[in-house]
Amino acid sequence: MHCVILAAGTATRLRPLTDSTPKCLLRIGDRVILERAIRAVFHAGVIDFTIVVGFQDWMIKNYLKRNFLSLDFTFVINDRFEQTNNAYSLLLAGEEIEGHELLLLDSDIVFDDEIIPLLAKSPQESCIAVRSRGNVGEEDIKVEVNSKKEIVRIGKEIPIASAYGESIGIERFSRGDTTALFRTLEKRIHAEKRVNEFYEASFQEMIGDGAHLRAVDIGSHRCVEIDTLDDLHTAESTFI
Repeated sequence: MHCVILAAGTATRLRPLTDSTPKCLLRIGDRVILERAIRAVFHAGVIDFTIVVGFQDWMIKNYLKRNFLSLDFTFVINDRFEQTNNAYSLLLAGEEIEGHELLLLDSDIVFDDEIIPLLAKSPQESCIAVRSRGNVGEEDIKVEVNSKKEIVRIGKEIPIASAYGESIGIERFSRGDTTALFRTLEKRIHAEKRVNEFYEASFQEMIGDGAHLRAVDIGSHRCVEIDTLDDLHTAESTFI
């Protein structure tokens, strides 16, 4: 399995903290966000990493090379990070993971180490980590599922009342579905010029084409997505 972590954005909602520092290098306690994620992935047995960088890419590269001497990282640069979104960043990593299973992470989440093994144990290889407990907001990426816990809809536009929960930004794809995902991304971004959309739009198209993506409930395990100063404070109070 190959892990792709998307870390290209500018995080304008966290300024001034992110005026000159990538969001994933902000500290939660004694460790930065990205370090926490990489350690969790490594402890789950994954050793191949591709990091998609953009804003202040040199800072991320230097930090990882300095703090993870035993790991080899492949870096892919999104030099259009100000005009594009995470679907575009993910597409750039396509060559690196061809023929592999994919573990996909956003770089702005702080989460318990137990979550990634939950995906590894899923009866369906292709699955998405979902938080079904607690409040789900209008701006959250929500999922709607069928009786088999397979995702039928994913996106911000899903009404809260019909949502099973929030997609937390950790996904696993089989080799076949990884190939299908990048084929869909290629079509939507290059042929249809959708350079500024979230990758979940491609997940939805795959589902419409017959892919089966299972929702894996993280249960009582903790996860915080860092978008705002309030999120940062929540993560600090939760994980320190």
